[in-house]
Amino acid sequence: MNSGSGRLGNEEEEAIRRELADLRHEHRDLDAAIAFMLESNRADAIRIQRMKKRKLVLKDRIARLEDRLLPDIIA
Repeated sequence: MNSGSGRLGNEEEEAIRRELADLRHEHRDLDAAIAFMLESNRADAIRIQRMKKRKLVLKDRIARLEDRLLPDIIA
C-alpha cells in the first residue's frame, strides 16, 4: 500500500502493470476489429464510431496508469 510518499508498493505496481497489459490488449483488439470491418465492407458506422470512442477511453486510461508508474520527475 502507498504510504503517502508518492511511491507505489510492489503489489500496487504489479496490479497497474496487469491492468495496463489488459487495456493494451483490448485496444489492439478493437483496432483489428475496426480495420476488419472497414476492409470487409461490413462497416456499420455507428458500431465503428462506438468502437473508436472505446479506444479513446482506453487510451486515456492507459496514459493515466503509465503516469502513475512513471511520475513526472520535474514537479
